[in-house]
Amino acid sequence: VQLQASGGGLVQAGGSLTLSCAASGRSFSTYVMGWFRQAPGKEREFVATIRSSGSIYYDDSVKGRFTISRDNAKNTVYLQMSSLKPVDTAVYYCAADPKGDYSGSYYRNYGMDYWGKGTLVTVSS
Repeated sequence: VQLQASGGGLVQAGGSLTLSCAASGRSFSTYVMGWFRQAPGKEREFVATIRSSGSIYYDDSVKGRFTISRDNAKNTVYLQMSSLKPVDTAVYYCAADPKGDYSGSYYRNYGMDYWGKGTLVTVSS
């Protein structure tokens, strides 16, 4: 599975940005897709996942501000980010599990099988 994230950039605090991640593979609709992020000097952290059923799980830090969604016809997962804060500054990575179907908390703890290269989001104050 190959993943290509895009849509990062510089945005002012309070602004919005939408990330996209295009995935390869014929069975995208069965994949669990996720977003993670890594801030400068910090470890990678979980953001959100969306299962093939449409079930969604968010980290508390983004709940109510970020929305994960998927378009199976386009093999693409999105992360709509609003009310952005400087603490949201990070490289955002999309990830996929093409075979499993676990809860969001599982992926929070154990990560996912495939990773894209990441796209940088910078939120200025």
